[in-house]
Amino acid sequence: MSFLRYPEYKNSHTDFLGNVPAHWNIERLKHCAEVFPSNVDKKSVDGQIPVRLCNYTDVYYNEVIQHDSVFMKATATKDQVKRFELQKDDVVFTKDSESVDDIAIAAYVPKSIPGVIYGYHLSIARPKGSVVGKFLKRFFDSQETKSYFAVSANGLTRVGLGQHAVDNAPVALPPLEEQRAIATFLDHETACIDALVEEQQRLIEILKEKRRAVISHAVTKGLDPDVPMKDSGVEWLGEVPAHWEVKPLRYLGECQNGINIGAEAFGSGFPFVSYGDVYKNEVLPTSPKGLVQSSGQDREKYSIKKGDVLFTRTSETVEEIGFSSTCFKDIPSATFAGFLIRFRPAEGRVSPSFSRYFFGNQRLREFFVKEMEIVTRASLGQDLLKRMSVPTPPVEEQIRIAQYLDAQTQKNDSLLDRAHASIKFLAERRSALISAAVTGKIDVRGWQPPADSVVTTGDVTQLEAV
Repeated sequence: MSFLRYPEYKNSHTDFLGNVPAHWNIERLKHCAEVFPSNVDKKSVDGQIPVRLCNYTDVYYNEVIQHDSVFMKATATKDQVKRFELQKDDVVFTKDSESVDDIAIAAYVPKSIPGVIYGYHLSIARPKGSVVGKFLKRFFDSQETKSYFAVSANGLTRVGLGQHAVDNAPVALPPLEEQRAIATFLDHETACIDALVEEQQRLIEILKEKRRAVISHAVTKGLDPDVPMKDSGVEWLGEVPAHWEVKPLRYLGECQNGINIGAEAFGSGFPFVSYGDVYKNEVLPTSPKGLVQSSGQDREKYSIKKGDVLFTRTSETVEEIGFSSTCFKDIPSATFAGFLIRFRPAEGRVSPSFSRYFFGNQRLREFFVKEMEIVTRASLGQDLLKRMSVPTPPVEEQIRIAQYLDAQTQKNDSLLDRAHASIKFLAERRSALISAAVTGKIDVRGWQPPADSVVTTGDVTQLEAV
């Protein structure tokens, strides 16, 4: 696939667009679309008209708003329904958020949807005669437009787009038929790129599942397929090698909940291991970023030493409970958060390298989810942790199992890194393709979809030269 350039360009006289094709016009958004924010809140008021609400997340996570989407119920006045009901060819976009990266995210409305209206935090660009809705949607997707809105946004803790900035956004506007050609080209090409992304995402899920399976098998069955087995007496463990011990955690070491201390104590002082340090890491960071004004007694009681295993013990969802992180090196003067539990193995019972894999294995997570108490918050108590059955091979075998898993996970993680890098590359190329087409850096007027309708990563690399 090769991309041609237009035969003649002119200066757009705007900082964001640069040179554009000579026959294109430069318009302000307000001249080619009616732009207005919604004021409909997520409430139901007696006496108002029942409606369904197209909200921020409906736009943020979808490029197209479909009639069969699930919308929340609300109410609106007659005037609001008339003004904000979804109409064919509308482009709706996010107008405020916590980050500039999340404003001016747009979705296209291919068909009118009676009874569904735009909610608060959204603005609508309703095309006039000089612009096609699909092309306008791609205008919002371009890096040039994102850059314009990023520097035009106002606010500190929350950023938003003022009406003046939106109205005066510069649009490079080709003739209508050319807009349709560009929109059709981008629909096809982005769909092909999206298919490649989905392929990589499926690969990532397969690799993650394989990683979980390899770890679970090794830490519960060992490495020798011919070793004699015995019934562990534990449903979720099943059979284990006959020479392994299976004991409740309470007989392998001690458990300790983390420190509870006022918010004013944080920000300076001694190292502090947070919930996030455990939740995000199989191996505990040796230099946690958190600081706390802890006492000498605190630092003794809530210390972090090599071999310790920390567990997340409370959260709003069960999915975040029972995650573990193993300490491979003493963290001097450190304490750990109250939402964590520390397990400290007795000397010589459990190798840190084995702990990393056993306490993070999927079967154990399933056990926690099944057994833990859930009221308003999910909670992993010491009683449950202490009665958890732990299969323990001899320490020398624990180390061999960990070394095997180090090698296997390194291979797996390398493939995961490559898949994530491919997704990042495809996202960058997708963005470059959209920007190049809607600003006239490439000429797609004579484009026809290829017979096989497949794009490869090699095709999109050409955009680096555009």
